[in-house]
Amino acid sequence: MILLQCSGVTKSFGAETVLDQIKLEIKEGERVALVGKNGAGKSTLLKILAGESSYDSGSITMPKGTTFGYLEQHTGLNSDKTMWDEMLDVFTHLQKAEAELRRMEAKMSEPDVIDDARAYEKLMADYDQRQQEFEARGGYRYESDIRTVLAGLGFGSFSLDTPVQSLSGGQKTRLALGKLLLSRPELLILDEPTNHLDMDTLRWLEQYLSSYPGAVLIVSHDRYFLDQIVTKVYEIIHKKARLFYGNYSAFQEKRAELFEQEMQAYEKQQKEIAELEDFVQKNIVRASTTKRAQSRRKKLEKMDKLDKPQRDGKSASLRFDIDRQSGNDVLKAEDLTFRFDDKAPVFEHLNVRAQRGESIALIGPNGTGKSTFLKTIKGDLEPDEGHIQLGSKVDLGYYDQQQAELNSGKTVLQELWDEYPLENEKDIRTVLGQFLFTGEDVLKQVSDLSGGEKARLSLAKMMMQKSNFLLLDEPTNHLDLDSKEVLEDALIDYPGTILFVSHDRYFLNRIATRILEMGDGDVRNYIGDYDYYLFKKEEEREKAALQAEREGPKPEDAGEAKSSFADDKAAKREARKRQRRIEQIEQDIEAKEHLVEEQEAALFEPDVYEDHEKAAGYQSSINQLRGELEQLMEEWEELQLEESNS
Repeated sequence: MILLQCSGVTKSFGAETVLDQIKLEIKEGERVALVGKNGAGKSTLLKILAGESSYDSGSITMPKGTTFGYLEQHTGLNSDKTMWDEMLDVFTHLQKAEAELRRMEAKMSEPDVIDDARAYEKLMADYDQRQQEFEARGGYRYESDIRTVLAGLGFGSFSLDTPVQSLSGGQKTRLALGKLLLSRPELLILDEPTNHLDMDTLRWLEQYLSSYPGAVLIVSHDRYFLDQIVTKVYEIIHKKARLFYGNYSAFQEKRAELFEQEMQAYEKQQKEIAELEDFVQKNIVRASTTKRAQSRRKKLEKMDKLDKPQRDGKSASLRFDIDRQSGNDVLKAEDLTFRFDDKAPVFEHLNVRAQRGESIALIGPNGTGKSTFLKTIKGDLEPDEGHIQLGSKVDLGYYDQQQAELNSGKTVLQELWDEYPLENEKDIRTVLGQFLFTGEDVLKQVSDLSGGEKARLSLAKMMMQKSNFLLLDEPTNHLDLDSKEVLEDALIDYPGTILFVSHDRYFLNRIATRILEMGDGDVRNYIGDYDYYLFKKEEEREKAALQAEREGPKPEDAGEAKSSFADDKAAKREARKRQRRIEQIEQDIEAKEHLVEEQEAALFEPDVYEDHEKAAGYQSSINQLRGELEQLMEEWEELQLEESNS
């Protein structure tokens, strides 16, 4: 069934048309991406589809009663409630239904009802129907669902009583996403849902959306995320929408193929036009050939001429060269420890080596010192212990994610020319043109540039350095999809060595030849791309789980055992104990639910409902079992939360 159909939608801001004759269709269960350059109108289209913005012409249709949820790009919850109460708002209907069930249960014990067999039977039938509906709508699991979603979105360590107002902007956006996911509309419309999410949360969201029962429409700059989720891509190009089937990588391939096909058809027609025009020009005045010339001129006039295929605007042009080649050993960092003031070390006893030609990614949770490590290599920060040795003929180039090295008081032209005063202005302007700074753009103040423009200017400065060892701190931040791809292609062809920090998993997958995972004061080495890293991490988890199953209690040598080993053993014992308790609770819940079903069925037997005392006894037993089930479910949820946080 079609959930949303957009036909001929046009939108203008003043005299400028942003969207023209947009056609788009989303069916049940589809995962759809909306892509295009920055400023192409993607967010505008989402607002129109969500009813948040008007449009000039066309139509948008949805079946009556279809539910949808919309997450705006820069949004967040503003609420005086706690996180838990805010999430509970989604389930007000279930809370009301639960209160009604409790009221009916209390009514079953009233003597007036018990004495009236017909009223009692009607009440029981109504109760049974309402209870089945309550269960089908998730009435017995909604609190567990809230905890699962909050833990998945990185709130597992937060108190459920945390006030929403005390959260940061990014946390409020994540909470808004969580509330939307819990509402489970038939169509989710998400504008940049991956902003403010770390890698673990991204993986959780991918799994959640992959199994989501409804349809999803997504705008995202996270290409790896799109590859994992979507099966259909609409590209907004030249104000119109083009449809491609497959994930983001398939879209890229098909778009390139389509461009080549359109270019070949255009060039073929241009050749035919040139031949026809040449024939007409040479033969129109000759009596023997004038009829044929006239025929071909008519053919030219009737020909449906093809427009020359155009890519969607310009993309930056990058190529990173080097002035000289470094030695084989590029970097040797040994036993590095760094701390800010007297605080705990950001990292300690860090050992990293880099060989010429490697492309090494630093990944790990925020706060593990990845950017700090790059700054110690550059020399901006001094390590407290250990030493750093750069190899022979190594020339450093550094990209700062904050663009702190740009001078906000200068123009774009001055920023680059002052670094290379011996170059003539024409050559500097040519380089800036490669990075899409043309005409009057080069006279803009650096302070007036957007995040993407500052990123391109920083990359232009780095390209001019011709360094053979690049340190890159989040180089894809602020870049649109096309610019990211251009940067990737340039770095793949780069003949030097790269050490970089990035949360962009698609970028990691294309660029990295080795991954260093920082965390818990340690560095782990994985030789391969990001997909290989994920494979090895999963393999490690499986081995650890298998080892935990096989491992039994062992006698401890008190003279040699270390406290960390004892703590680890204690944690494993607790985990096994917790798992056994979870399994026992699940068995108890199953048994008690079975008893409830049996006793509820017995209430409909004539020898029970005709005997009021017997019926009251059964109802009392059912109420007691339900109370025990509630307690078991609460304990099960707490243990599951502990399990997910362990």
